[in-house]
Amino acid sequence: MDERAFYRESQTTKPATLNCPYCRTADTYELRWLVRKKIDQLPRGADERDRAKFAKSLSYMVLLDDKAACKNVRCRKGFDISGIKTTAFI
Repeated sequence: MDERAFYRESQTTKPATLNCPYCRTADTYELRWLVRKKIDQLPRGADERDRAKFAKSLSYMVLLDDKAACKNVRCRKGFDISGIKTTAFI
């Protein structure tokens, strides 16, 4: 059984304060996250290995954005997002 069958997926945005490496301006950016919430019951047709995987699985979020564009009107350069964990357990 596929591991994605254990989760209900949705997308959300969360604010994060980032610094532009070019102009050194700090601003709040809305970052996109994929939220995977564990379902309440094991799907039908699961065997013993699937039951063990389901028991160990947890709800978590994965960061979808890897780049951001500076909000400073004079800069507007794109930069890589760093300093933020890419996976967060709920």
